[in-house]
Amino acid sequence: MPFSSKTPEFLFENHAHDSKEWFREHKSDYEKYVKEPFREFVLAIEPAMSKIDGKISCDPKRLSRIYRDARYSKGQSIFRNYAWYTFSRTREEATTAPCFYFGVSPNGFEYGCGYYRADTASMNAIRKLILENDGSFQKANAAYLSQKTFTMNGERYKKDRFPDESEEKKLWLNQRSIYFSYESNDFKTMYRTDLYKIVAKDFSDISPIYEMLMKAEQLKEI
Repeated sequence: MPFSSKTPEFLFENHAHDSKEWFREHKSDYEKYVKEPFREFVLAIEPAMSKIDGKISCDPKRLSRIYRDARYSKGQSIFRNYAWYTFSRTREEATTAPCFYFGVSPNGFEYGCGYYRADTASMNAIRKLILENDGSFQKANAAYLSQKTFTMNGERYKKDRFPDESEEKKLWLNQRSIYFSYESNDFKTMYRTDLYKIVAKDFSDISPIYEMLMKAEQLKEI
């Protein structure tokens, strides 16, 4: 079944009650309105993800947890109002390597590509490709400029560290971390049965960015 109005409703209530007892009483709603739609979405988009990277895992069991670890969540709500799936090669690489992601919340849905947390070595490798005007960067930059869905995000240096480079290159070079995202509160689109096709096309459009980031990871390992 596709996502429905019951999906954001459940996520809102789950977070608002922030209660193990409430969750146990409504676990069937979680299974029906969150877990099952995600399972169908991930399996439906798998062929498109395999074309981008045959090593990307599309295992619905890797859906984000609906609750935080209480040991590390002091002062925070335990139960989340956000559910997401990270399209990465391994579960561990979801936080350390380039990946794609898709998530839903009471505010709508979002998806994108990049790093959850890019380390210094990764960013240095990316800058090396850019400064050398590597073909992977040329393709990534062309892909970014030719689309209107995703915006570049991530912490930036406050001071321009590459004043002699072109504006196009500086846009990338001055990022301290980097990811590309799209957010929408268009619930009509969120509830479409073919939502996965929309997301798959957008992921395909920016796949050259993913390929450049993965090349940077390989350079980092040398």
